[in-house]
Amino acid sequence: MDKEIVLITGATSGIGEATAELLAENRYRLIIAGRRNDRLDELKNHIGKLTYVHTLNFDIRHRDEVDRAIDSLPPEWQDVDILVNNAGLAAGLDHFHESDIDDWEQMIDTNLKGLLYISRKITPRMVERGTGHVINIGSIAGREMYEKGNVYSATKHAVEALSRGMKMDMLNDGIRVSTISPGLVDTEFSLVRFKGDGERAKEPYRGMRPLSGRDVAEAILFMITRPPHVNINDLLIMPTAQAAAVMVHRE
Repeated sequence: MDKEIVLITGATSGIGEATAELLAENRYRLIIAGRRNDRLDELKNHIGKLTYVHTLNFDIRHRDEVDRAIDSLPPEWQDVDILVNNAGLAAGLDHFHESDIDDWEQMIDTNLKGLLYISRKITPRMVERGTGHVINIGSIAGREMYEKGNVYSATKHAVEALSRGMKMDMLNDGIRVSTISPGLVDTEFSLVRFKGDGERAKEPYRGMRPLSGRDVAEAILFMITRPPHVNINDLLIMPTAQAAAVMVHRE
């Protein structure tokens, strides 16, 4: 029997890319989505040797692009079994009263509205079939506030609330909903937050060993391989050297 179809947003780097690679190794059929078409093609060429892969190139911030992308899926790809809402970012690190409002818009549109748009497109077919699993990638910032984290933390708090709401609203339909909230992960996250400043992007990981994208991907694989009667509602995964959002042991 063919393995389940998994749609991964933000699949062109970091946690999304690592999840695509790990699930390909385990023979899941994959829909990989992202804004950078060249990276999607590169990833498909890499993991397409292991499993069936379909690419969707769109910007999750734009509802019309999300609608067109999902509506374009061939019939054999339309019944998504598992949705991994991974696309997300932080933009800027400033005190609230000094923040760039364009940064706020980017985070809200990506982390919150994008997750809503694609989940609203995918979940009705899950409900019709009475099966499905939504995994939302949160953050330690969705549990704790920290200085200058204001709007980023607000979007990730919203992801936590949405996950609980989704679980309640689709409880009678057999849909599993999970949140996984990582601490420090060595991805492009900081490079994006600091707008390409490579030296500044290294600073959060100085003197400690952060999680890798693969570490988080392995936790996602654990979630989706539980028996149908088991739902991992919420998982907080941290480096050993991190105890809280801004409490890190550095050598």
